[in-house]
Amino acid sequence: MSKIFELKHIFALKLREIRLQKGITYQQLSNESGLSVSYLSEIESGKKYPKGDKIVQLAEALDVPYDDLVSLKVPKKLQPVIDLIETDFMKEFPLEKFGVSPQKLIDVVAQDPAKTNAFISTIMRISRNYELKQEQFYVAALRSYRELHNNYFDELEDTVENLHLEFTELQEIPFHPDIVEDILLKIGVRTDFEKLSTFKTLKNLRSLYHPKQRLLYINKGLTKGQKNFLLGREIAFQWLKFKKRPFATPWVGSPDFGEILNNFLASYFSVALIMPKHNIIQDIRGFVSNKKWNEKSLLSFVDKYDATPEMIIQRFTSILPTYLGIQNLFFLRFVKSGNKYNLTKELHLASGYTTHANELSEHYCRRWLAIRAIDDLERRRGSNGATNLIANAQISSFHGTDSEYFGLSIAFPNISNPEESISVTIGFLKDKDLERKINFVNDPKIPKLEVNMTCERCPISDCKERIVEPKIDHRIKHQQAIMDEIELLMQE
Repeated sequence: MSKIFELKHIFALKLREIRLQKGITYQQLSNESGLSVSYLSEIESGKKYPKGDKIVQLAEALDVPYDDLVSLKVPKKLQPVIDLIETDFMKEFPLEKFGVSPQKLIDVVAQDPAKTNAFISTIMRISRNYELKQEQFYVAALRSYRELHNNYFDELEDTVENLHLEFTELQEIPFHPDIVEDILLKIGVRTDFEKLSTFKTLKNLRSLYHPKQRLLYINKGLTKGQKNFLLGREIAFQWLKFKKRPFATPWVGSPDFGEILNNFLASYFSVALIMPKHNIIQDIRGFVSNKKWNEKSLLSFVDKYDATPEMIIQRFTSILPTYLGIQNLFFLRFVKSGNKYNLTKELHLASGYTTHANELSEHYCRRWLAIRAIDDLERRRGSNGATNLIANAQISSFHGTDSEYFGLSIAFPNISNPEESISVTIGFLKDKDLERKINFVNDPKIPKLEVNMTCERCPISDCKERIVEPKIDHRIKHQQAIMDEIELLMQE
């Protein structure tokens, strides 16, 4: 966001505030200042910043000092709005990606600045109290962006198809990293699989791009599928000419929203490159036509495309809504470190689904498929160290609701940190439409469990998986009992 954006919108808010305070209409201000109504409207919407002589006319018409109009000092009730406009967040955040122009945002703010300010101030206080970082807002915004587009991006899919036509060697499934390396070299990027391991503090990076040398360093300890993903993502950065991008994987430093967004788009591109649309659609249709749930059938996607489980499940979230019409779905990625389960990624295309990451140190329900899959993996690995990949299915009913969800999960150890286990889960609202589209959804071998959000809030009395007592549920019930007795007393 440029400085002129800030100045003209600050001026717009101040002008509107002064005009309304004095009870002057557009027409009256037009008559007094000699400026047209349409021009005044453009000033107040932030589309135009008037020249000095026009500001003089406005100051005289409103009977306020010229300096009051042009200064950056604003009334107290407008200050939170100005603070928002001047934040790095607003400067970096591409509102147009969400169909919101800066002018539209200012228009909304201007309609009722007092209520808007209260809302902004509340959000800022919540973020401080819960120590929310700017990156967390960006990640939440990216999730909203994906949900807004149903997690499917036509232009990227078309670009990938054109790339497959130009480089026919990509049509081999799965293709070897050498093929993608050669394509990168043709577009001017070299690769190195040895250098990172020679640096003590860099040996755990998956990749690092050197822009001046146009050289991509990749960790030699990665699987072929992980290497293909990083190479494909680099093709995307170059092919799509993304200037804002991360150079290291995982992130180093604090990325802005442009970097986070472009990294997602390049990652989407890479996954589509590895699993071409027409192939994956055909394979998914074959998978959902099975009459019985079969763990090996889901894991076969990993082998066929030489892709990571997360890439497979993420691709499902893109294809199923668009080509099979399964709209109500969600995606969860859990990482277990020590005894703690962290929800590190989520996507919600399901209406009414209530599972979200919590930052309140509560304990996620241990009956969730995503958590049970990790526990199952660790049990199997304990008895058979060769088990590195498992797939589970489950039907979950949320306590106190009529909603049921069908889920598929793949669990696997974290290659970068053997002490961690990961699960990626795709879930669907279970209804008649889903039963028609996924034949094995009612397979009697699939377990059915009643679940809740966290142990602290769960009233299920016979839960053997409970980790801690439901203290929050007890507190809620106690408060309700007080309210019920107050109501009885008031009826006397």
